[in-house]
Amino acid sequence: MSTDGKLGPNQRLIGVPGSRAALATPALVLDLDIFEQNLERMAEIFDGRPEGIRPHAKTHKCATIARKQMERGAYGVCCAKPGEAIALAEAGVRSLLLTSPVVDPYKVETLVGLRGGLDELIFAVDSERAVDLLARAAGTAGVVISVLIDVGVGNNRTGARSTEAAVALGRHITAHASLELLGMQCYAGHVQHIEDPVARDAEGRRVLEGIAATKAALTEAFGPLKIVSGGGTGSYDIDLEAKVFNEFQVGSYVFMDVEYNAVRPRGNAAWPFETSLFVQTTVVSANVEGRATTDAGYKSFAMDGPQPIVVSGAPEGTVYKFLGDEHGWVHLPEGAADLAAGDVLSCVTPHCDPTVNLYDVYHVVRGDMLVDIWPIEARGRNW
Repeated sequence: MSTDGKLGPNQRLIGVPGSRAALATPALVLDLDIFEQNLERMAEIFDGRPEGIRPHAKTHKCATIARKQMERGAYGVCCAKPGEAIALAEAGVRSLLLTSPVVDPYKVETLVGLRGGLDELIFAVDSERAVDLLARAAGTAGVVISVLIDVGVGNNRTGARSTEAAVALGRHITAHASLELLGMQCYAGHVQHIEDPVARDAEGRRVLEGIAATKAALTEAFGPLKIVSGGGTGSYDIDLEAKVFNEFQVGSYVFMDVEYNAVRPRGNAAWPFETSLFVQTTVVSANVEGRATTDAGYKSFAMDGPQPIVVSGAPEGTVYKFLGDEHGWVHLPEGAADLAAGDVLSCVTPHCDPTVNLYDVYHVVRGDMLVDIWPIEARGRNW
């Protein structure tokens, strides 16, 4: 285990009994038992199936986690940004899919320059500009670059806007000798967090019909598609039944969060995945009855979702609010005993992906002990 100072002040606690409660906070804490359970459960879902997973590393941004996913059968990992892909490649992750179009010449050239050191590098494209930049960089480097056609669905954040546009883009790709068309990708992000299972199922199936039609048209134009990639944690079961994708870009299953825990599974079943990621925070002041102030505010939690949920250190019914950049505000239920300065609370993250991006490391625990610290190599790689 490295003693690099970049891993923070808690290195001294690794292997010390009871060290989980003694962490300098705010700290991003990963429960290793639950995390490994989530990895195994997703692997079991796909065991023996023709489909597989290519998890989205934008969730964790961590080479150690990417390797653990690949050790359990993942084809590779997805990256949302060039900076993420470069950081993970530098850390030894050798199979990467860029899921967002890259249209900056410098970024394209830098990424293509990684190809020789990787087992696999795939780009998703949705414009002729993206195709032309890739073809030029690949030709200059003397390599062939693999490409997927990004197809717009749902809110059409990115992607070809119609089946006809996707086919036309495919013809533009295949006109370049330095590019290899592998297939298509799409992501119905709006489906993932529909809480009602009936509504989620209906919208998911509606979207999948359109995806299947585009897949059929691309297959007719270019032959069988090696990769049809998409889906997510909130829709993986619906997507599996539809048999449209052969790669699933699941991501948040490794951690879960307040948003995903609010999504109700079909048939009143329980999610196979449990919460493994927490922000640990310490009460720094408790001088007002029924309230306490912690050291985790806006800088410690993503602000685009619901409030964090306190799961330990305070009674059930406690409400966590933000009090400013540095502080949180804990409101206790009526009649509860007051907290004291130095008390430690653990909170479920509101939205795991952007919360992870606020931290440099995971504090990895088993039971009450800190057992390791994993760097988040792609943290802050927003370019």
